Amino acid sequence: MAWDLEVRPHRTTRLAIAFAVALVLFFILVGVLLRRSDTGVFFQPADQAAMVVLGFILAGAVLLFTRPRLRADASGVRVRTLFTEKAVDWDLVQDLTFPDGAAWARIELPDDEYLPVLAIQANDRERAVDAVRRFRALGDKYAGQG
Repeated sequence: MAWDLEVRPHRTTRLAIAFAVALVLFFILVGVLLRRSDTGVFFQPADQAAMVVLGFILAGAVLLFTRPRLRADASGVRVRTLFTEKAVDWDLVQDLTFPDGAAWARIELPDDEYLPVLAIQANDRERAVDAVRRFRALGDKYAGQG
């Protein structure tokens, strides 16, 4: 399906991937090299394998930060965070704001509610500004069509 707007975080994604790779490499290195330490601890093959598995589990947790996404088209807006994805109709969207000091944008909803948009992050600078402008243009275009 073609979306009018699809946004993902840029810098956070790159950092998360690099950190996940570093975690896996570190835990593989620890698992292979630490057979015996000065403290008298002996690593058995099962302990070494557990270290590698632990590295992959931690890397998987870090890779959750690559999931955030914002998609929008005439049917509405879909916002995916680390664990969930929510769909919002355009008639409920009041604005996309970037509060002072906030790390990411948020969609303002009725009754003082909001939906965090981790896909548009302050550390992406110009990409974030462009995404906010494009989202607001779509909001102007599709508001009241539902």
